[in-house]
Amino acid sequence: METMIALRLPRDAASVPLIRQMLDGTLRSLGVDEQIRDDIELMLSEACSNVVRHAQPSDDYTVSVTVYDDLCVIKVIDTGGGFDAAAVREPSPGSEHGRGLQIMRALADDVRFTNRRENGAVVCLEKKLRFAPGAAGPHFMTT
Repeated sequence: METMIALRLPRDAASVPLIRQMLDGTLRSLGVDEQIRDDIELMLSEACSNVVRHAQPSDDYTVSVTVYDDLCVIKVIDTGGGFDAAAVREPSPGSEHGRGLQIMRALADDVRFTNRRENGAVVCLEKKLRFAPGAAGPHFMTT
């Protein structure tokens, strides 16, 4: 069994807490460990906030989340001009912004950035899940 959420969201700051709360509720109902949920929430927030702040002319973006057994795969897809993750400079120590990619890389088990020529970018984040003892998730995922 797999669980999937897919939303097309307005490119607006208010969309970030909406998808974050929806995903957290789903993971909570599956019994995913709180620390893992917190990591996923922060990764998702950073990826979505980057789209809201940096993606170019588009009114919306898409977030899809799939839970396969004990793996959560998040894709944040925009329709902007794309970007080169390797070319993003490290922020200065006192900078208040610019740490989103570092945060995603630190918290995710795997991070991939894919540019779609003249059609935006895809940020793919993967995180291995841990479940609380007696949680419903492992039971549903193995049937």
